[in-house]
Amino acid sequence: AGGGGHCLSYTGCNFLRQRLVLATLSGRALKIRRIRAKDEDPGLRDFEASFIRLIDKVTNGSRIEINQTGTSLYYQPGLLYGGSLEHDCSPSRSIGYYLESLLCLAPFMKHPLKIVLRGVTNDQVDPSVDVLKATALPLLKRFGIDGESLEIKINRRGMPPKGGGEVVFACPVRKVLQPIQFTDPGKIKRIRGTAYSVRVSPQMANRMVESARSILNKFLPDIYIYTDHMKGVSSGKSPGFGMCLIAETINGTILSAELASNPQGQGAAVLPEELGQNCAKLLLEEIYRGGCVDSTNQSLALLLMTLGQQDVSKVLLGPLSPYTIEFLRHLRSFFQIMFKIETKTPEEEHMGGEKVLMTCVGIGFSNLSKTIR
Repeated sequence: AGGGGHCLSYTGCNFLRQRLVLATLSGRALKIRRIRAKDEDPGLRDFEASFIRLIDKVTNGSRIEINQTGTSLYYQPGLLYGGSLEHDCSPSRSIGYYLESLLCLAPFMKHPLKIVLRGVTNDQVDPSVDVLKATALPLLKRFGIDGESLEIKINRRGMPPKGGGEVVFACPVRKVLQPIQFTDPGKIKRIRGTAYSVRVSPQMANRMVESARSILNKFLPDIYIYTDHMKGVSSGKSPGFGMCLIAETINGTILSAELASNPQGQGAAVLPEELGQNCAKLLLEEIYRGGCVDSTNQSLALLLMTLGQQDVSKVLLGPLSPYTIEFLRHLRSFFQIMFKIETKTPEEEHMGGEKVLMTCVGIGFSNLSKTIR
């Protein structure tokens, strides 16, 4: 295969996105076998197939081979191309599932990426578009990926099961990334949020806001939660409501929490009051976990540190999620990079739960797709 050396081999359906994203960035071919081979319904799911099609769209010259049953996949990455695209995401996962990986790839395209994604904007599984907009974009900016053209815009909301949402994601390309030293999260200065309701009474949003405030107002005064009630065609195809809350610190750390109502026809009806309270409690839990990057974006931060110029990057994180731990293993396989991991006890940091200080030296990844003008 290409400059990346031999083909990497994996089994099983776990961490499919991580593997495809890292294969694409490192230019290494990838073989995944026994994808749900034992299941009654073996092989790739529709949302994974849709993800593979998306990777194919943003690259040029990728070779993708999938066997008849969909239980094995061979991927030889092409160049990241970018440009203006659109993609219909599978409604069984939210747009966030696709967007998380695009955030990893977009800065390294040949042409700035501008993509319209259609599907579910908010569900109970993946990070919502709201949260990624509020947390991942500021993180990209820290690495020097910014400008007018960096944005996530929600044109329409779509709740599961039918979706119908529409989101635009645009990102400029960068030749090199800045290293970061981000080790002091700082104190919380304000809380912002959005309570959204689609195809249900707009009163739902106000009820969520009231109950979230009843908890958060005990801690600090500067709280503003927008209510977002979309009407008509911008409200997608299914009813639902939910909330995302963002806590921001004096040093620009952004921590998030979110909840969505049960999809139509699944599970018991959730009261907006309960949802608001539970979302506030989740935010307090995320603040307790702390760190300079919230748990949703741990792997994005570690990836951008890895790909930075040959200089030391440090970031303080809360407890690593299982997803992040697996991501570190994958970073080692694809890029031969090891992080120095130091545990900080609550006593040293005077706050919240245990933290880990992650340090690495960037590999000086240069964006091969971007020609030097």
